[in-house]
Amino acid sequence: MSVNLKKGQKISLTKGGGGLGRVMVGLGWDEAKPQKRGFFSKPTTTFDIDCDASVFLCGENGKVISEKLEEACVYFKNLNYGNGAIVHQGDNLTGAGEGDDEQIMVNLPSIPANVSRLVFVVNIYDANVRNQHFGMIENAFIRLVDMAKNTEICRFDLSENYSGMTGLVVGEIYRHNNEWKFNAIGQAVQEASRLGSLFQRYM
Repeated sequence: MSVNLKKGQKISLTKGGGGLGRVMVGLGWDEAKPQKRGFFSKPTTTFDIDCDASVFLCGENGKVISEKLEEACVYFKNLNYGNGAIVHQGDNLTGAGEGDDEQIMVNLPSIPANVSRLVFVVNIYDANVRNQHFGMIENAFIRLVDMAKNTEICRFDLSENYSGMTGLVVGEIYRHNNEWKFNAIGQAVQEASRLGSLFQRYM
């Protein structure tokens, strides 16, 4: 039975270091319906909102394992890490449709020993240029699925008002006392129109 998490809540995934192998991390969002304005008013944006989900690979100290983005991040330009330990399923440019918009596969037993935290983030690509922010997004969530049983483990709905923010630190899978856990974070970041801005926060 899936657990609905609240911001700041943690859940054990492996209970003593075993019992869970491949996990699918699904992230989803919808573009909010624009508010009706005057008859002659212009639409709020002429671009689709392109949200990008990424994973930062961090050590026990919470810092990324490398200062190079390609060596410490799985994202739309670097879809595979650790020979299949973490695999990004690809970029969704619009967020259209129901369910997961982007999915990231994680094989917990294959995560290298120097990686203790997988930090999942979402940013709006070119947000500053397109005048977009997370106040234009609704129904954002992250969920974890046990692939062996094809059952949802937990889900975290991001229901706060993130108006004016262009990035979100959604949650993290982390190793603690030989046990994998998930932490629902939901922290907003004002400037993240480029992934590098978020990445620098973990250097």
